[in-house]
Amino acid sequence: MRKLRAAGWAGAAVLLATAGAPAPPPAAPTSAAGTAAPTPPPAPKPLLTDAAVEKALARLDATVEDAMRRTGVPGVSVAVVHNDKVVHLKGYGLRRVGDPATVGPDTVFQLASLSKPISSTVVAATLTSPDAWDKPLAGGLPGFALKDPWVTSHVSTADLFSHRSGLPDHAGDLLEDLGYEQPYIFDHLRLEPLTPFRASYAYTNFGFTAAAEAVARAHGTSWQKLSADALFKPAGMTHTSTEFSAYAGAADRAYGHVKNPDGTWSPRFVRDADAQAPAGGVSSTARDMSRWLRLQLADGTLDGKRIVPADTLDRTRLPEIVAQARTPSGTPQFYGLGWNVSYDSAGRLRLSHSGAFDLGANTNVTMLPLERLGIVVLTNAAPVGGLPDAVALDFFDTAEHGGPTTDWLALISSVYARIDDADRSATDYAHPPAGAKPARDDSAYTGTYENPYYGPLTVTADPGGKGGLTLSLGPKPLRYPLTHYDGDTFSFVTTGENAVGRTGVTFSDGTVRVEYLDETHLGTFTQK
Repeated sequence: MRKLRAAGWAGAAVLLATAGAPAPPPAAPTSAAGTAAPTPPPAPKPLLTDAAVEKALARLDATVEDAMRRTGVPGVSVAVVHNDKVVHLKGYGLRRVGDPATVGPDTVFQLASLSKPISSTVVAATLTSPDAWDKPLAGGLPGFALKDPWVTSHVSTADLFSHRSGLPDHAGDLLEDLGYEQPYIFDHLRLEPLTPFRASYAYTNFGFTAAAEAVARAHGTSWQKLSADALFKPAGMTHTSTEFSAYAGAADRAYGHVKNPDGTWSPRFVRDADAQAPAGGVSSTARDMSRWLRLQLADGTLDGKRIVPADTLDRTRLPEIVAQARTPSGTPQFYGLGWNVSYDSAGRLRLSHSGAFDLGANTNVTMLPLERLGIVVLTNAAPVGGLPDAVALDFFDTAEHGGPTTDWLALISSVYARIDDADRSATDYAHPPAGAKPARDDSAYTGTYENPYYGPLTVTADPGGKGGLTLSLGPKPLRYPLTHYDGDTFSFVTTGENAVGRTGVTFSDGTVRVEYLDETHLGTFTQK
């Protein structure tokens, strides 16, 4: 099964943002002809006192430090905003294991999919009215098309920012992992099967990215420059960028870490997300993110200056599609424009988003706009324990109930573990079955195989004559030694952001099927 988190999935917040919250009050029904409309429910009111927020803040250091101790996450940075004031801004731990440099408020982290609500803020800043979100792309991005021409002519920025275009889950991410660049990926999304347009939700980084790039093109500029001019510069976010080079070149940066089999953490990989920058390529600091939180919680103003129109920003917070019909609390979870959207029992809007790179980043933002309260948690570790989600949930739980009502870290950690298990193949390719059939001679498998989506696949035999096959994929190409499993089935260990452990490779009548590439039935290659 394909990785659900490829560039930082919507996060455990999708599953748990409304945990413990009863369903919101129902909307007033439409009145029948000739009858008076019923009285709508009263607008929600702020419920949190300053004392309640102070109690949550007093617990925050201990929450972060305990979570770091339990997970081993090397570095964390946290910002909290309340009533337009930065009431907490602090770094914890190390920027890189083995280096004494510590994390501070100005340490640059990769945000992964926390980039999405930032990008929706950028687009909101460029629009003249909320309806502009619904303008079709209609050829605004050369090379981009979907399988259905009618959908291609009607799909809008709102459709792609809310993941309701019909593209399958994480469409295009595997192409990026294989080394293909953005133009190739946009051009090949047209081969992906579609589910019903505007009636189905599937999280797609490259659909989101295509819409953002089209907006930038409509303004005659690049996405990187548009982001800087529309948001980062006017908001004083001086250490925020959509370019990997800015993160990589930062003197004070947090290195991404992955967990080793012995439980320690190492900075073994580097994640360059330039190909999907609007969806997952932003880097920033806790201090800069506190300024963005202030802008969000003040409906687009910052330090008395209007940066984003209130109405176009407000549109990002409306439910556009049901992301999950029923959460553990029994309430639905929606997706807006770059936001997870939910409502609590008091009718209060809750906005959140998580970010995750399996190569070494995990982040969360959660806000209650009515309470003018928000938190951002940044980490430099793969999402093994879900520390950012747990810290945010613990913080709001404490503010609302005087203390945590559950062990959020244990709960979130179990959610992430279940997702990791679901991503792996049901077949244990590391252990061939008893009585496994032998493979044929290497020459029965070698050659070049073609695929319209993934490009060529080549199988070569060891030139040293010692036996063994190597499979090559992608433009570089990437090379994977094959291990025999049973008969004409082999396996290899996947790599990259979307790695799922061992995956199967089955040869049959001049074709080869790569299991982890075949979730949408595009993973069969035909011999030339």
